[in-house]
Amino acid sequence: MCSTLIRRTAATAGLILAVATAGAQTVDWPYYGGDQGGMKYSALTQVTKQNVSSLKLAWEWKTGEKDLKEYGVKPGVFEVTPLVVEGTMYLVTPYNKVVALDPVTGKEKWSYDPEAYKGGQPPNGTGFVHRGLAVRKDTTTGKLSIYLNTRSTLLALDAATGKLIPSFGKDGKVNLLEGLRWEVDPKRYTNTSPPVVYKNLVIVGNGVGDRLMYKNDPPGDVRAYDATTGKQIWSFHTVPWTGEAGAETWKDNANEYTGHTNVWAPMTLDDKRGLLYMPVSTPSNDFYGARRKGMGWFADSLVCLDAATGKRKWHYQLVHHGLWDYDPPSPPSLITITVNGKKIDAVTEPTKQGFLYTFDRVTGKPVWPILEKPVEQSTIKGEESWPTQPFPTLPEPFAPQGVSLDDAFDLSPQLHEEAVARLKTMKLGPLYTPPSYEGTMMRPGILGGANWGGAAFDPQSGILYIKANNMAAVAKLGVFDHTGPRAKEVDSDYVTEGRTNGLFHDGLPILKGPYGMVTAINMNTGKKVWQVPFGDDAEMRANPALKGLKLPEKLGAVGTMGAVATKTGLVFVGGGDAAFHALDGKDGKDLWTYDTKVRTGGTPMIYMINGRQYIAIAVGSGDTASLMVFTL
Repeated sequence: MCSTLIRRTAATAGLILAVATAGAQTVDWPYYGGDQGGMKYSALTQVTKQNVSSLKLAWEWKTGEKDLKEYGVKPGVFEVTPLVVEGTMYLVTPYNKVVALDPVTGKEKWSYDPEAYKGGQPPNGTGFVHRGLAVRKDTTTGKLSIYLNTRSTLLALDAATGKLIPSFGKDGKVNLLEGLRWEVDPKRYTNTSPPVVYKNLVIVGNGVGDRLMYKNDPPGDVRAYDATTGKQIWSFHTVPWTGEAGAETWKDNANEYTGHTNVWAPMTLDDKRGLLYMPVSTPSNDFYGARRKGMGWFADSLVCLDAATGKRKWHYQLVHHGLWDYDPPSPPSLITITVNGKKIDAVTEPTKQGFLYTFDRVTGKPVWPILEKPVEQSTIKGEESWPTQPFPTLPEPFAPQGVSLDDAFDLSPQLHEEAVARLKTMKLGPLYTPPSYEGTMMRPGILGGANWGGAAFDPQSGILYIKANNMAAVAKLGVFDHTGPRAKEVDSDYVTEGRTNGLFHDGLPILKGPYGMVTAINMNTGKKVWQVPFGDDAEMRANPALKGLKLPEKLGAVGTMGAVATKTGLVFVGGGDAAFHALDGKDGKDLWTYDTKVRTGGTPMIYMINGRQYIAIAVGSGDTASLMVFTL
């Protein structure tokens, strides 16, 4: 569990909060998305298109985490985006250990281990991961506090020492299971995204494993706590209780026993207006909704709350009665755009479907029309799928949607023929073709389109950059065996059978590539500026079935992390392959690639110390996990 500094070659130190004063040479990255609105943008200009090829590794810090057989756990992908505040870098490891580093040398200042691994392996599909922390500065004392939502605990640390703040909750900790609607097994409740800090509040969502499908599963309530005392201030019920607005949209009183519907992805905040934006996920079961009939507010929705009170200001449901695991996975991006001559403070939500749902962030009115279109209805016994789904007219989709035989794998005639034959045994169709007994090939798949990496936005050009996946999935339903080993975790009549990956022939994707891409979209017009294949897949390239074939230069990398945009027109992306890339924001050309040896894991961030700009990204998993920091 030790941490190790393995290399450094850099310069001098010092750091302040986000906007530097005139003449200052230090700029922080104080929030997960750079700013509270999650633009993932840096105004620093030292690294340019002309000199980016000179970027070198300044230092690298390893987590040192390994499998712990005594607890039956193993660390997952290192997915963190670090923060840099007032001369210190703060991050959280896959095992949820909080670490403070010198941002110039990588030298460890302190660490705090909440021993989250003692609770056993998390039930979510990612295993042990955590993407970030929140830092708060007390306006009276000037002291910095760090907040981490680890498993079923919210804790507060003194940023100077790494010690728990005893006045917060009970000895520095708050039990997040207290105050929920019903009793919850702590092993079935987790957190992977950072809290949001608003004034004197710390706001948290939670994670629930998709494989848990039973009545009274962990609720997805979003709650705010007093940042000083840890007292709960408000709670928003993502599944409305009887008597609350939206309860009538849950047929047969399904709202009385349905949990999940949680906010596992990062939330964002308009701190000037005090508005919180929450991407609320799907109720259980992801692919079969007979026990949660109805439209089901606030599931699969973008919800805007008054951050001070938790009262709903507006919401928009992005998927009605979801059956595809198309929960909104990305932090909503708060952007300012000009559409038809009108300046709009907007919020846009990247989705797994490949859509950007875009709204006036105050009123919730769509910036461009969103049309309710008829979709094919389910034939699964007991299912009542929704007759329509909302399709944005703009922006243009950033990922391929739907499947036909024309989409079959095509890198050789023989493999193409095999892929076509396999696809003919499945149900194919446009976006929102429902799950089926024979297996529906759905695209985008369960990883998207977009995922938790979300988008990066350049406020100068109005261009939004998004890394997306193009990997299909299979939604095949079968009768659940209630006598099997998962009987205590599932009480659904139907569940997905076999693996959901859209693969054939010893692991090859059944559809043609590229399998990852980066897209630039002009958010003033809603039109795509460019789209390029992004990254490569060394494992696929080495598949014996492809030996001797002429393969594309870039197969495209499947990855859930995102990008950061810069004032100099560079876009830094580590989108899931074993490399860190700098793209030209004008055309997507790859201007610099660094071989990281292992797959990238996190969304990058940028900061400056005493006149030197640094770019950091988390890579690897387990004993290969490290933070790589680059400078000129």
